[in-house]
Amino acid sequence: MRNLLLNSDNLHTETIYIKNMVCNCCVRVLSMVLEENGIRIDQVKLGMATISYKPEQIGLEKINSILQENGMEIIIGHEQQIVEQVKVAVIELIHQMNNVDSIVQKSEYLVGKLGLSYQQLSKIFSKHEAITLERYIILNKIERIKELVNQDELTLSEIAYLMDYSSVQYLSAQFHKMTGRSVSEYKKSREKNKKCLNALY
Repeated sequence: MRNLLLNSDNLHTETIYIKNMVCNCCVRVLSMVLEENGIRIDQVKLGMATISYKPEQIGLEKINSILQENGMEIIIGHEQQIVEQVKVAVIELIHQMNNVDSIVQKSEYLVGKLGLSYQQLSKIFSKHEAITLERYIILNKIERIKELVNQDELTLSEIAYLMDYSSVQYLSAQFHKMTGRSVSEYKKSREKNKKCLNALY
Protein backbone atom coordinates (compact mmCIF):
# COMPACT_ATOMS: atom_id res chain seq x y z
CA MET A 1 0.00 0.00 0.00
CA ARG A 2 2.81 2.38 0.87
CA ASN A 3 4.49 2.11 -2.55
CA LEU A 4 1.13 2.30 -4.32
CA LEU A 5 0.29 5.55 -2.59
CA LEU A 6 3.68 7.15 -2.97
CA ASN A 7 4.02 6.35 -6.67
CA SER A 8 0.46 6.74 -7.96
CA ASP A 9 -1.04 9.73 -9.74
CA ASN A 10 -4.06 11.82 -8.72
CA LEU A 11 -2.87 12.38 -5.18
CA HIS A 12 -4.37 15.23 -3.18
CA THR A 13 -1.67 17.71 -2.17
CA GLU A 14 -2.01 20.30 0.60
CA THR A 15 0.01 22.17 3.18
CA ILE A 16 -0.80 21.45 6.80
CA TYR A 17 0.26 23.48 9.83
CA ILE A 18 1.39 21.40 12.77
CA LYS A 19 1.34 22.13 16.51
CA ASN A 20 4.26 21.14 18.79
CA MET A 21 6.69 20.65 15.92
CA VAL A 22 9.56 22.54 17.50
CA CYS A 23 12.83 20.80 16.60
CA ASN A 24 14.59 18.83 13.89
CA CYS A 25 13.78 15.60 15.73
CA CYS A 26 10.10 16.41 15.17
CA VAL A 27 10.82 16.83 11.46
CA ARG A 28 12.41 13.39 11.32
CA VAL A 29 9.61 11.76 13.32
CA LEU A 30 6.94 13.40 11.19
CA SER A 31 8.60 12.30 7.94
CA MET A 32 9.00 8.75 9.18
CA VAL A 33 5.49 8.19 10.53
CA LEU A 34 3.74 9.77 7.56
CA GLU A 35 5.76 7.84 5.00
CA GLU A 36 5.13 4.64 6.97
CA ASN A 37 1.43 5.31 6.46
CA GLY A 38 1.71 5.88 2.72
CA ILE A 39 1.70 9.68 2.81
CA ARG A 40 4.21 11.42 0.57
CA ILE A 41 6.19 14.31 2.05
CA ASP A 42 6.73 16.98 -0.59
CA GLN A 43 8.18 19.56 1.80
CA VAL A 44 8.62 19.67 5.55
CA LYS A 45 9.95 22.26 7.99
CA LEU A 46 9.25 23.33 11.54
CA GLY A 47 5.54 23.92 12.02
CA MET A 48 4.34 22.83 8.59
CA ALA A 49 4.47 20.19 5.88
CA THR A 50 3.22 19.82 2.32
CA ILE A 51 1.90 16.30 1.87
CA SER A 52 0.28 14.21 -0.86
CA TYR A 53 -2.18 11.41 -0.19
CA LYS A 54 -5.30 9.65 -1.51
CA PRO A 55 -8.31 11.01 0.41
CA GLU A 56 -10.36 7.87 -0.31
CA GLN A 57 -7.72 5.77 1.47
CA ILE A 58 -6.54 8.07 4.24
CA GLY A 59 -8.06 11.38 5.29
CA LEU A 60 -6.95 14.36 7.34
CA GLU A 61 -8.66 12.96 10.43
CA LYS A 62 -6.52 9.81 10.24
CA ILE A 63 -3.40 11.87 9.50
CA ASN A 64 -4.14 14.03 12.53
CA SER A 65 -4.56 10.90 14.65
CA ILE A 66 -1.12 9.70 13.50
CA LEU A 67 0.38 13.07 14.47
CA GLN A 68 -1.33 13.07 17.87
CA GLU A 69 0.19 9.68 18.64
CA ASN A 70 3.56 11.43 18.26
CA GLY A 71 2.78 14.56 20.30
CA MET A 72 1.80 16.76 17.35
CA GLU A 73 -1.48 17.78 15.71
CA ILE A 74 -2.89 19.61 12.72
CA ILE A 75 -3.85 23.25 13.32
CA ILE A 76 -7.01 24.34 11.55
CA GLY A 77 -7.74 27.96 12.51
CA HIS A 78 -5.86 30.79 10.79
CA GLU A 79 -4.96 32.60 14.02
CA GLN A 80 -3.80 29.34 15.63
CA GLN A 81 -1.57 28.81 12.58
CA ILE A 82 -0.10 32.29 13.13
CA VAL A 83 0.56 31.46 16.81
CA GLU A 84 2.44 28.31 15.83
CA GLN A 85 4.43 30.20 13.20
CA VAL A 86 5.36 32.75 15.88
CA LYS A 87 6.56 29.94 18.15
CA VAL A 88 8.67 28.44 15.37
CA ALA A 89 10.16 31.87 14.56
CA VAL A 90 11.05 32.47 18.23
CA ILE A 91 12.69 29.04 18.46
CA GLU A 92 14.67 29.69 15.28
CA LEU A 93 15.73 33.08 16.57
CA ILE A 94 16.82 32.05 20.05
CA HIS A 95 17.88 28.43 19.76
CA GLN A 96 19.27 28.14 16.24
CA MET A 97 20.59 31.44 14.93
CA ASN A 98 23.06 32.49 17.66
CA ASN A 99 22.97 36.00 16.22
CA VAL A 100 22.85 38.70 18.86
CA ASP A 101 21.87 41.34 16.28
CA SER A 102 18.77 39.34 15.36
CA ILE A 103 17.79 38.78 18.99
CA VAL A 104 18.17 42.48 19.74
CA GLN A 105 15.81 43.17 16.84
CA LYS A 106 13.44 40.33 17.73
CA SER A 107 10.30 42.31 16.93
CA GLU A 108 11.59 43.15 13.45
CA TYR A 109 12.58 39.51 12.94
CA LEU A 110 9.08 38.26 13.79
CA VAL A 111 7.42 40.98 11.71
CA GLY A 112 9.61 40.09 8.75
CA LYS A 113 8.86 36.37 9.08
CA LEU A 114 5.09 36.67 9.48
CA GLY A 115 4.18 39.91 7.73
CA LEU A 116 2.14 41.32 10.63
CA SER A 117 3.00 44.08 13.08
CA TYR A 118 4.50 43.07 16.43
CA GLN A 119 1.39 44.46 18.14
CA GLN A 120 -0.85 42.24 16.00
CA LEU A 121 1.29 39.20 16.68
CA SER A 122 1.30 39.90 20.43
CA LYS A 123 -2.48 40.30 20.48
CA ILE A 124 -3.12 37.08 18.54
CA PHE A 125 -0.61 35.17 20.65
CA SER A 126 -2.14 36.30 23.96
CA LYS A 127 -5.63 35.52 22.67
CA HIS A 128 -4.82 31.86 22.09
CA GLU A 129 -2.09 31.12 24.64
CA ALA A 130 -1.95 31.28 28.44
CA ILE A 131 0.97 33.74 28.41
CA THR A 132 2.09 36.82 26.51
CA LEU A 133 4.44 36.70 23.55
CA GLU A 134 7.09 38.60 25.54
CA ARG A 135 6.98 36.03 28.35
CA TYR A 136 7.18 33.20 25.79
CA ILE A 137 10.34 34.79 24.39
CA ILE A 138 11.80 35.10 27.91
CA LEU A 139 11.02 31.43 28.67
CA ASN A 140 12.85 30.40 25.51
CA LYS A 141 15.82 32.59 26.40
CA ILE A 142 16.00 30.94 29.84
CA GLU A 143 16.04 27.46 28.26
CA ARG A 144 18.74 28.56 25.83
CA ILE A 145 20.78 29.97 28.72
CA LYS A 146 20.48 26.60 30.49
CA GLU A 147 21.73 24.88 27.36
CA LEU A 148 24.69 27.24 27.01
CA VAL A 149 25.56 26.90 30.70
CA ASN A 150 25.42 23.10 30.38
CA GLN A 151 27.79 23.23 27.41
CA ASP A 152 30.26 25.21 29.55
CA GLU A 153 31.93 26.80 26.52
CA LEU A 154 31.03 30.48 27.10
CA THR A 155 31.41 32.78 30.07
CA LEU A 156 28.27 34.18 31.64
CA SER A 157 29.21 37.59 30.20
CA GLU A 158 29.35 36.07 26.72
CA ILE A 159 26.01 34.33 27.25
CA ALA A 160 24.47 37.60 28.46
CA TYR A 161 25.70 39.36 25.31
CA LEU A 162 24.51 36.55 23.04
CA MET A 163 21.05 36.53 24.62
CA ASP A 164 20.71 40.35 24.52
CA TYR A 165 20.96 41.11 28.24
CA SER A 166 22.42 44.48 29.14
CA SER A 167 24.44 42.92 31.95
CA VAL A 168 25.24 39.67 33.72
CA GLN A 169 23.29 41.04 36.69
CA TYR A 170 20.14 41.45 34.60
CA LEU A 171 20.48 37.93 33.17
CA SER A 172 21.08 36.50 36.64
CA ALA A 173 18.08 38.31 38.11
CA GLN A 174 15.74 37.14 35.37
CA PHE A 175 17.10 33.59 35.52
CA HIS A 176 16.49 33.48 39.28
CA LYS A 177 13.01 34.94 38.88
CA MET A 178 12.01 32.38 36.25
CA THR A 179 13.66 29.28 37.73
CA GLY A 180 13.92 29.97 41.46
CA ARG A 181 17.67 29.33 41.32
CA SER A 182 20.73 31.38 40.53
CA VAL A 183 22.80 30.47 37.49
CA SER A 184 25.60 29.15 39.72
CA GLU A 185 23.11 27.03 41.70
CA TYR A 186 21.77 25.64 38.43
CA LYS A 187 25.28 24.90 37.17
CA LYS A 188 26.20 23.03 40.37
CA SER A 189 22.94 21.10 40.47
CA ARG A 190 22.91 17.48 39.42
CA GLU A 191 19.46 18.01 37.98
CA LYS A 192 19.76 19.96 34.77
CA ASN A 193 16.01 20.32 34.35
CA LYS A 194 15.86 21.80 30.87
CA LYS A 195 12.27 21.90 29.69
CA CYS A 196 10.93 20.66 26.37
CA LEU A 197 10.25 23.59 24.07
CA ASN A 198 6.67 22.44 23.53
CA ALA A 199 6.04 22.38 27.30
CA LEU A 200 7.43 25.66 28.60
CA TYR A 201 4.17 26.64 30.38
